Amino acid sequence: MRTLSFILFFGIVFLVYGLINSYIFIRGLRTMEAGSIMRSFYIIVFWFLALSFIAGRILEKFYLSILSDLFTWAGSFWLAGMLYLFLAVLLFDLLRLLNLIFPFFHYFSGFWFYGNSLILTIFTASAVFLIVLGGHLNALNPRVKEIQIPITQVAKGSELRIIMASDIHLGTIISTRRITRMVKLINGLKPDAIVLAGDVVDEDLAPVIRQDLGSILATLEAPLGVYGITGNHEYIGGAVQAVEYLRSHGIHMLSDTMVSLAPKIFLAGREDIDSRRFSMKKRASLKSFTAERGKNSFLIVLDHQPRAIPEAVEAGVGLLLCGHTHHGQLWPLNYITNAVFPLSWGLKAFASTMVYVSSGLGSWGPPVRIGNRPEVVLIKLIGSDMANDAEEESRL
Repeated sequence: MRTLSFILFFGIVFLVYGLINSYIFIRGLRTMEAGSIMRSFYIIVFWFLALSFIAGRILEKFYLSILSDLFTWAGSFWLAGMLYLFLAVLLFDLLRLLNLIFPFFHYFSGFWFYGNSLILTIFTASAVFLIVLGGHLNALNPRVKEIQIPITQVAKGSELRIIMASDIHLGTIISTRRITRMVKLINGLKPDAIVLAGDVVDEDLAPVIRQDLGSILATLEAPLGVYGITGNHEYIGGAVQAVEYLRSHGIHMLSDTMVSLAPKIFLAGREDIDSRRFSMKKRASLKSFTAERGKNSFLIVLDHQPRAIPEAVEAGVGLLLCGHTHHGQLWPLNYITNAVFPLSWGLKAFASTMVYVSSGLGSWGPPVRIGNRPEVVLIKLIGSDMANDAEEESRL
């Protein structure tokens, strides 16, 4: 059953990927003269880039090397370029269709690109290149997003500092230099606790082991501990191996379990909801492992995908922390994540439960972010006036 799920999932992905690339390729090819050097160059470069990501991922499983890194890097950037080339070609074709109904192209007869489709192709490719380059620079510079949650379980005038990072995607792309900078940024914020909300590693663990990235993660510093949960990518690549690796490097992996983080403050971590699809493992209900925390307590829950918000509300969760969405990562995909999930990014109250969905610290596929920023989330649990009043009443 697990094998069938993989075949179906990746079969659909490869079909869509092939159709999109073929559409872009054909439209670009038509703008070039048959037999020209540029046409031959275009064919070779296009299919090298289009097939690089698949080739790199396959090579990573059998032959980790500079060659597999080259294919993976080239293919990863191509994924972003492919999206914007597809949107550009689709826009041009829609304009052509509209021109057949309401002729308006002749109004542009004085412009440099009129009647020269090759120049328009070169201009479009150059514009996409600059967009992807800008998105890459954006992805390299995460911001610190600070949120404050007033709670009654912390005395007035005190705070508990929790750093949340999700969707790091350690591997060939997010490797030594990037993770070192991420760890330095997190440690510099002096957190009391650190939580990693899933997709800590990418699908394949081999590049992580080869580069010993776990030893860098092990330098994360927090007196109350570093905690993590599985995401869908851990399950795609093999959750058992990923969890064992992270645990061996100082990450306390929560698997449908709860721990006491501080007096009256508990932290629970859920298995990813895709555990059933990829490993036939059904995760436990939230109430089944959080019910013993006591009534006057504050419960923080890590759940990689923001799909079970109603269950969190029903279980009396104070703060639900999720990732997964990347907030689309590449505009305009954020419109899709906004439509699919109850919350794609940011902080929102659902009844008495506060939910924060992070846009993620790393990236999947292209090391590119357009339309959103990567982030480290600094959560301050602040003692509220209500907490102070409750302490005064207890003394009376």
